Amino acid sequence: MPDRLTRNEVPTQRTWNLADLFPSDEAWSREVQAILDSLHSVLTYRGRLGESAKVLLECLEAGEQINERMVRVVTFASLRQSEDGTNPVNQALAGKASAAMAEVHAALSFIEAEVAALNESTLKAWLQEESGLGVYERTLQKILDFKPYRLSPETESTLAALGQVFDGPYLVYQRSKLSDMQFAPAKDATGQEHPVSFALFEDVYEFTPDTVLRRNAYKSFVETLKSYKNTFAAAYATEVNRQVALARLRGFSTTTEMLLQPQEVTLDMYNNQLDVIQTELAPHMRRLANLRKRLFGLDEMRFCDLRIPLDPTFNPRTSIEEASQMILDALAVMGPEYVENIRTGLANRWVDYPDNIGKATGAFCSSPYGVHPYILITWGDTMRSAFVLAHELGHAGHFALANQYQRLFNTRPSTYFIEAPSTMNEMLLAQYILERSTDPRMRRWVISQLLGTYYHNFVTHLLEGELQRRVYRLADAGQSIHASILTEQKTEVLKQFWGDAVDIDEGAGLTWMRQPHYYMGLYPYTYSAGLTAATAVAKRIREEGPSAAARWVEVLKAGGTKSPLELMRMAGVDLSTPAPISEAVAYVGQLVDELEASFADEV
Repeated sequence: MPDRLTRNEVPTQRTWNLADLFPSDEAWSREVQAILDSLHSVLTYRGRLGESAKVLLECLEAGEQINERMVRVVTFASLRQSEDGTNPVNQALAGKASAAMAEVHAALSFIEAEVAALNESTLKAWLQEESGLGVYERTLQKILDFKPYRLSPETESTLAALGQVFDGPYLVYQRSKLSDMQFAPAKDATGQEHPVSFALFEDVYEFTPDTVLRRNAYKSFVETLKSYKNTFAAAYATEVNRQVALARLRGFSTTTEMLLQPQEVTLDMYNNQLDVIQTELAPHMRRLANLRKRLFGLDEMRFCDLRIPLDPTFNPRTSIEEASQMILDALAVMGPEYVENIRTGLANRWVDYPDNIGKATGAFCSSPYGVHPYILITWGDTMRSAFVLAHELGHAGHFALANQYQRLFNTRPSTYFIEAPSTMNEMLLAQYILERSTDPRMRRWVISQLLGTYYHNFVTHLLEGELQRRVYRLADAGQSIHASILTEQKTEVLKQFWGDAVDIDEGAGLTWMRQPHYYMGLYPYTYSAGLTAATAVAKRIREEGPSAAARWVEVLKAGGTKSPLELMRMAGVDLSTPAPISEAVAYVGQLVDELEASFADEV
């Protein structure tokens, strides 16, 4: 395998086109300064929001314009950092954007403070009096809902001004991960050395059927993780302590309660996702682990063996062009408006495909309002990459519609819902392939891919969520958070889930170091909520066809105008009970049943 390329060595046509945001760094810098210079257009309303409905509307509109421009500024800097975190220019852009965002947040913090000070009856009367306020009704209601937890205007302004400082733990994590961490090469079964990086291990080596290379790459990966564990633990502990301190200052009974509040999720809904899936899914996943062990004749089932393809000699290859067309065909049931957005994105460099030194690991979609979504993945010329692309295009399709039909403040739904549109696209792609393939090995592969999606969301991310639940309980109780505690708790979570089916080694206990989601509030568990919803809606589309898909498109267009429960009820799913969760887990059990039957006669 050749050495990894630098960013300036990758083909430009395979990268995203950030010129759609800003044509140059100079243009970006000018806009940053212009935004800061224009803050007076909002500050002129400070101390006046109680005057009238008209004044309130004018202030909200001025603030919205500033925020829309800041979204583009921050997105540009963030994407530059993601494409190459080793580049000092990109690092400087990210720092400047963070500082500007903190200044803007501090300047505009008076809006929420003054809205919260309004009498609720007065605000309702103003909503009737001034029709233009209607688009802000949900935003205003959220401010009122948070009123019991608000601090003094001066304190809120100070906290907003410290935004860049509060971003410090995540920045330390990302810089260490993308810029400083170096891994020893790993040898395969023939003795050939292969370079190791975060991206290569998680996107390539975890999936290789070459047990020697897989385990050697894992050894290299873990050795480097171990050398950074105290640094990463200090960064994460700082983030946890920040959240705990804020929860206490604001008067929440627990940190978890504070983090769930903006998600519009009850504690029961949160605990249902964690408890039901862990309890009911574990037996199915242990069966899958035992199947892998048997098929590969492994001496023991190690943590690094859990992602091996069940049929390694059948690894469907595909190009970006072939995968793009397949995805478009699979999504045709969603209707022409939805599909046209996806087609436009694929044709106009919304996606960044190549691997390069310093590029962020994993995949994500960023959707700046007023421009278009951007997707980062590391393309591997495989059908698995096609599913990753379909997932991220689910986010892109969602926000292309939400940004078109809603104003800025109404585009983003609760994070509890956010992964439903993405995993939905994976379900639709799988259904499309299964309905058209006559090859039993392809059916087996697609089922394995579906199980990979459930593993990702119902195991990897859900168990991250379980670790978070434990960590915040410990921190609320005054327990110091450090590397040993994190590794001990993660090891315990994994052992409880996998039982005797998998050997949970030291490296497995360090998986708390591998994901950035811990710095994003209670985000990890929401992957399971999204997949639960997608499983239910995909079943309806499979049974009802375009009518169910049309309802789903309307849900996507609604953006953040409704709570997650209301959005899902629009699609015909009630997530207030554990029933859809149990149904999704049962579906996973059916997939495992079919795989076991498929491999029944193989050694």
